Amino acid sequence: MVAEHIIKSYDQELQRLDNTIAEMGGMAESQLAGAIDAVVKRDSELASEVIEGDTKVDQLEHEVESLVVRLLALRQPMARDLRQIVAALKTATDLERICDYAANVAKRSIVLNQTAPVRPVYALPRMGALCQSMVKDMLDAYVERDADKALAVWLRDEELDEMYTSLFRELLTYMIEDARNITPCTHLLFMAKNLERIGDHTTNIAETLYFQVHGTPLGQIRPKRDNTSAYEAPRHEEGKEGAA
Repeated sequence: MVAEHIIKSYDQELQRLDNTIAEMGGMAESQLAGAIDAVVKRDSELASEVIEGDTKVDQLEHEVESLVVRLLALRQPMARDLRQIVAALKTATDLERICDYAANVAKRSIVLNQTAPVRPVYALPRMGALCQSMVKDMLDAYVERDADKALAVWLRDEELDEMYTSLFRELLTYMIEDARNITPCTHLLFMAKNLERIGDHTTNIAETLYFQVHGTPLGQIRPKRDNTSAYEAPRHEEGKEGAA
């Protein structure tokens, strides 16, 4: 159990900081869920709601920044308290970026709805479901100050990278096979990359929480399986296009 401070208002301010982070986390979950639903249901109205909700997240981030500045200036925190305050600031930044990426998915879904559905669109919700699970578990770990649970989320980013690489290759194949697929598949590529980046920011929070709990950085190299930068698209066989 965390010991209380002599000055009750100090504890109240720290609790307010935690509550604001929790509110941001809830927004991140709902924004991500809404963006994925908008893609699956081809619901432009829902996508617009997700985009509009990003403003609220920005406001909460500014609130966290103000609280942190006040605590640093007036309380001069040390040790555990200082780690908690700095962790909250870094976590707020990552949560804001997660919501930005969710809004980006929603924006592209509106454009995607103007074209005929393409088969790879159904792979995107699988990535989205894994992202949602990682974000939820990470937020639970943050509330519980559970570094082991945070580490488990951190390790799952490798699976998300593998899903992204697989979808990247599938989308390129569809574009090569039929030029009419280029526009929708390009949007899907960007959406998939946004989800992959959500995973990266979630693992950032895991590293931050690990440091907050233990006071030392996570001593492992983050596993990455995003091989898209080295991927070479398949080529048509010579003379194939001119064959009868």
